Amino acid sequence: MIKLFFHPSPNPLKVALFLEEANIPYEVVAVDTRKGEQHLPDFMRINPNAKTPALLDGDIRVFDSNAILIYLAEKYQQFLPGSTPQIKAEMLSWLMFVATGIGPYCGQAVHFKHFAPEPKEYAVNRYDFEAWRHWKIINEHLAARQYMVADSYSIVDMSVWGWARVIPFVLGADAFEQLPNVKRLLDEINARPAAQKAEAIKTQHAFKVEMDKDALQNLFPANERLNK
Repeated sequence: MIKLFFHPSPNPLKVALFLEEANIPYEVVAVDTRKGEQHLPDFMRINPNAKTPALLDGDIRVFDSNAILIYLAEKYQQFLPGSTPQIKAEMLSWLMFVATGIGPYCGQAVHFKHFAPEPKEYAVNRYDFEAWRHWKIINEHLAARQYMVADSYSIVDMSVWGWARVIPFVLGADAFEQLPNVKRLLDEINARPAAQKAEAIKTQHAFKVEMDKDALQNLFPANERLNK
């Protein structure tokens, strides 16, 4: 039985979506990051980077959400957009675009807008600008196609979906007015039963919702250095 180490945030939800779409049995292991469970030794033996998601497939460990998506898609031969070198290159390029651009810049935009102490004008401007720039690239790419790669629903769309869900929190309540093609893809995936099952996982576990002092320390351990 596959074990998915999960918190209801964008990256773990990508993997849950794949497992639901592929109808693969799996066990959810809740990792409450606001309680600091990602820093526990048992979890860090699976992911030394202390982040969710991580996955155990028997004695095989995989961490980083896009690495997990590639591993599962290749193992089960599902939701790959094609096998030609050109299509595989497109798939890997867009997956890494999400991994190195969309995720980090959205994450930093959220951090500095909602959680960082003042002064933060420079950081908010930088990360908001870069988050918008990356999403506009996705939006333009989707203007001429239904899906991200090769006109078929794939792990690339699942990866985009994970972060597209939180665009209003990242960029503002009216952000989708400038990203209509992203919104179209998001709505299409949200209507899929697998996406609804993935979203429902958070209701099956008692994850901490308070962003109190302890949660901030667990999520942003670098802040401890500021208090010394």
